[in-house]
Amino acid sequence: MRFIKKYCLLSALFIIGFCPVVPTSSSLAYEDGTIFERKIYGFLVGWKAIGIEKLYSKEVYDRAINDQRFVLEKLTYSSQKLKVVVYLYKPKDSEGRKLPAIIYNCGSYIRGDVGYELVPFFHRLASEGFVVITPMYRESDGGEGRDEMGGDDVNDLMNVLPLAKSLGFVDSNNLFMYGLSRGGMMTFQAIKYGFPLKAAATIGAFTDIDALMKSDPAFYEPLKKTIWPDFDARREEILLKRSAIKWADKINVPLLIMHGGNDQSVSPAQSLNFVQELQRLGKKYEVLIYADDNHVLSRNQEDRDKRTIAWFQKHLQKK
Repeated sequence: MRFIKKYCLLSALFIIGFCPVVPTSSSLAYEDGTIFERKIYGFLVGWKAIGIEKLYSKEVYDRAINDQRFVLEKLTYSSQKLKVVVYLYKPKDSEGRKLPAIIYNCGSYIRGDVGYELVPFFHRLASEGFVVITPMYRESDGGEGRDEMGGDDVNDLMNVLPLAKSLGFVDSNNLFMYGLSRGGMMTFQAIKYGFPLKAAATIGAFTDIDALMKSDPAFYEPLKKTIWPDFDARREEILLKRSAIKWADKINVPLLIMHGGNDQSVSPAQSLNFVQELQRLGKKYEVLIYADDNHVLSRNQEDRDKRTIAWFQKHLQKK
């Protein structure tokens, strides 16, 4: 995935608050989803100093970080006896409330700190009444374990469910999922394994990883050895698990599929071929191709998020 090279933004993290939840010892006695610690994320570096100008205008970025209605936290939680990281963006006045939540699944492979990169995006979603939860998966942002990009790391996503329920202010009857690229593949797996979603949306998701790797072998051949050193021995298993087109019958939640027509990282054919399978199976979906846009739909990011929010609101369970 070229986006591994193009869209990986590493930033500095500054902590201005700390709230321990449970001891952070190396004990393995904790259940999945147990929160070890919560830290308030501090935005203490200028807009240009961290490269955000390539993603957002200063006005958009400043509006997000200065909106006192919301707070961004960084949590560490337990998943398969590992300590992994998740971001939580929520209203400050969440006490006593039950709010719908969007689990956002990032793209790429082994990320650093992404708080600065994502906060304007989080702000856009939260301003429409959603809590935003973003699991980083093992090995990313200081998390333990090894990222397999769709292997055991899927458990880190599934274990967001008990974590979300433990927060007290998340409405577990109104959970949604939003995935970019690799995060789209993770979203499909979460649906297959029964994550209780009302609806989901994806951007530039790959659905047939064998076809993806064959599209650019010079890039993927060395990369797959990094991610899956035993690829040759487990080839069919690895490809099948990460290729939703092979098990489209398992997609049983309303799905909004978006893709850039000029996506140079993941061909729009990945989404279009998948849609054909969903159509054949009578699944509930909508598809939108932004003809001249790229992998992350950067030219239409506000429109893509507006459509996603409307899709989720359409499927909210009314109280």
